[in-house]
Amino acid sequence: MTSFTNLEGALYHNEALASRTWLGVGGVADLYFEPANEADLAQFLSQLPDDMPLTIMGAGSNMLIRDGGISGAVIKLTGALADISLSGDVIIAGAGATDADVARFAARHDRSGLAFLVTIPGTIGGGLRMNAGCYGGEFKDVVRTARLMDRAGKIHELTPEEMGMAYRHSDVPADMIFLSASLITSDGDGDEIRAEMKQMLKMRAETQPQGVRTGGSTFANPDGHKAWQVISEAGCRGLRVGDASMSDKHCNFLINHGAATAYEIEQLGERVRAEVRAQSGVRLRWEIKRMGRFLSDQSPVVDEFSGDEDA
Repeated sequence: MTSFTNLEGALYHNEALASRTWLGVGGVADLYFEPANEADLAQFLSQLPDDMPLTIMGAGSNMLIRDGGISGAVIKLTGALADISLSGDVIIAGAGATDADVARFAARHDRSGLAFLVTIPGTIGGGLRMNAGCYGGEFKDVVRTARLMDRAGKIHELTPEEMGMAYRHSDVPADMIFLSASLITSDGDGDEIRAEMKQMLKMRAETQPQGVRTGGSTFANPDGHKAWQVISEAGCRGLRVGDASMSDKHCNFLINHGAATAYEIEQLGERVRAEVRAQSGVRLRWEIKRMGRFLSDQSPVVDEFSGDEDA
């Protein structure tokens, strides 16, 4: 077993992950680390074996961790990498800062352009990874540059173009770790920005399930379609597998009613994809990130149309 020394952060073996994700499912991480700061992160990476898989977690808001857990090391970016500051017209936000906290910071400092972040669950790092967005805004529109650390501990500063940011996607390698982002803002009025955010949150509460275990939008919108619409037209509103279901309120939201397994959730998602494909020919792409191992008695969940696992 690999031995690590001179670390300031928290390091655990066989750490349970279910409670660290919004869906509340999943197995253990072989190795789990919460760095105290950037230097501590670099120290950990310098001792990590080259052949050990590496997974990065933020708030766990859009992650489906399978019941068999995650091989290798999991790094969770926490409050130690959550600083938010203002430099001229740019807000510098740590990867561990929540999107909502950054939006509210901007409003307090009369900076406009980031109000949409208040409705995005998760952290800045996760938002950069998947180019998250809503209400007409997305990360690539407001990011000037992002700072990242590779497995060798080297720092990179990249623009949205260099990161290949597109709709709910970036080309950044999975083992590159976001550290912070410089976010573009403009002059605004704090009261007006807060009113805008309040209206967005009201709309979210009226249209999306609240107070339940969910991972946010399950599938990305296909070209020319709305995911919720093709799901509804395929008769999948409220569809249930075990203790998991598609929301009656917003049928692109998948809900764990309390006792669902990751396997049931993934089976439900693939059943929805199959029903939509059969009804409309549209192929839905998972927006929730699925990762980890199946249990030994679980057959890998596959896309029945391609015959290949779509993980």
